[in-house]
Amino acid sequence: MKRGRDQFKGELPGGRWLIAGAVVVALAFWLTQAVYTVAPQEIGVELLFGKPKSQLSEPGLHMIYWPFETVEKVTVTQNQTKIPAVQNGRSVGGDGLMLSGDQNIVDVSFSVLWRVADPEAYLFNVDDPADMVRKTAESAMREVVGRRPADDIFRDDKAGITLQVQQITQNILDSYGTGVTISGISIEQVAPPAEVADAFDEVQRAQQDEDRFQEEARQYSNTKLGGARGQAAQIQEEAAAYKDRVVKEAQGQAARFISVYDEYAKAPEVTRKRLYLETMEQVLGASNKVIIEKGAGSGVVPYLPLPEIKANAVAQGSK
Repeated sequence: MKRGRDQFKGELPGGRWLIAGAVVVALAFWLTQAVYTVAPQEIGVELLFGKPKSQLSEPGLHMIYWPFETVEKVTVTQNQTKIPAVQNGRSVGGDGLMLSGDQNIVDVSFSVLWRVADPEAYLFNVDDPADMVRKTAESAMREVVGRRPADDIFRDDKAGITLQVQQITQNILDSYGTGVTISGISIEQVAPPAEVADAFDEVQRAQQDEDRFQEEARQYSNTKLGGARGQAAQIQEEAAAYKDRVVKEAQGQAARFISVYDEYAKAPEVTRKRLYLETMEQVLGASNKVIIEKGAGSGVVPYLPLPEIKANAVAQGSK
């Protein structure tokens, strides 16, 4: 027996070191499988005998008991899926052609922004979640476009369409438990089919001209209406000023009449004579007639300064 052991040692020179080396290599391989790193944009899901654990692995260095435990990593940052592929401004192979509610064909290209909200559901509930997002969003877009006129998708209500598509897509993905959250839908380009592009462009130009003419008409109407309102306001102001002036004048004349009447009531005879003299002065002031009271002057023919009287009459008339 001792002879056999010596013979065995002779056949495997350095056997201890060989075994030790094999152990080191096996340990190093195990460490490469047992120790893993989760990047900042990732989340790790550890599996024990193929069943996911409840606790997720945050970014950093982690260790598992391989081969009993394994790990799956999921990128949780925002992803963008373009639907469909676009080349030279149009969808490749006509994948973006859709029928609108008014029986028009439109070529729609859009993108879906999504992220992983539940890594465990994302990994195990659906075979290909990214493809599920693509097909679901495309189906939702066709459904919404098919219920609306072409003008809505071209210009009138793009925001409403994207909101409806996002809601429908999210509801479908939630029903399948994909663990995906839709962040937004963005319509990147809408074009008519190449065969009718020229006619469609002509219609678009006509609609733009119509909008421009309507806008010019509104501006003209607003200008005229503003001018008319300004003139109306000016006339109202002038009427109000005229009213105030006439009222003030009437009030002044009434006050003057009342004051004259009050004086007349105090001394009727004196006031009557003063009024008579003032009236006769106004009437005869511009006249060329000379009235001589009886007994006035000296001599047979009294001296009358006729040139001066005429000059005074002219001056009174000019006043």
